[in-house]
Amino acid sequence: MTGQLVAVLGRGVLERDEPIAYADDLGLTRGDGCFDATLVFAAEGDRRRVLHLDPHVARLGRSAAALELECPPAQDWKDLVAEAGSHPSAPPEECMLKLVLSRGREDHGGGVLGYLTVTPLPESSFDARRRGLHVASMDRGTAADAYAKTPWLLGGVKTIAYAINLAAKREADRRGAQEALFVSADGYALEAPTAALIVRHGDELVTTPTGPTGVLASVTIATTFEAAEKAGMYATHRLMRVSEVVDSDGAWLVSSVRGIAPIRTLDGKEVPFDAEFHEQLTDLAGFPKVRAVR
Repeated sequence: MTGQLVAVLGRGVLERDEPIAYADDLGLTRGDGCFDATLVFAAEGDRRRVLHLDPHVARLGRSAAALELECPPAQDWKDLVAEAGSHPSAPPEECMLKLVLSRGREDHGGGVLGYLTVTPLPESSFDARRRGLHVASMDRGTAADAYAKTPWLLGGVKTIAYAINLAAKREADRRGAQEALFVSADGYALEAPTAALIVRHGDELVTTPTGPTGVLASVTIATTFEAAEKAGMYATHRLMRVSEVVDSDGAWLVSSVRGIAPIRTLDGKEVPFDAEFHEQLTDLAGFPKVRAVR
């Protein structure tokens, strides 16, 4: 595996270990910033393709607006991505592209810090696509509509303050699972720490609503549902009990980096799996095929 590439707005591609932030950067000290991430396909000759870059840059802008954070123009981000992708040190394998925006230095008025990283995917990402995930449900501690009247809680904003998400992943590991599924205090399935939920009932695909739930608006969900409807399926957003995930025709945790990962068990209960439909869903989402293990 090759190393990570780093590029900073206004500076371009840097040496991997060159410092880019000060010790008082508010993104580091307070988590005051946002990010977005997507997949960079493996190089084909000198070409690398970024999955759904425009929607991810747009979502970064919406996150920044919710934080009242000045976001550099979308074209600046796309130019930096292009520079990074064509750089000789860009990793040739399938990678994660992460765009990060921090409020910058405290009391220095130096403006925001914007940078990107390009990092090869760990083998666990490919295993999740091939073999699926064992998932543990975890109470989020708030009702499904907790964010309806509390915009200051930043529901649906992709902030860089991810300590709770990582704690949930560690708790899943302690329970013998590979991933967590957040559940509202009133019993509705929401989302994973870094992925959205899709559940299949026949020709219907269902995901959790955004807005009052605080669930992040998923680029992968939007892309997949649009393609599914064109293919004659019915795709909708509605609240689902945890039992509906298990008593389904299949369920997936989906993200723009890890891809389409089937849920094989939830809290130790087997979730149905259809390998052919899994491949179809992967195609609808625009991801490269990684044949799932039956």
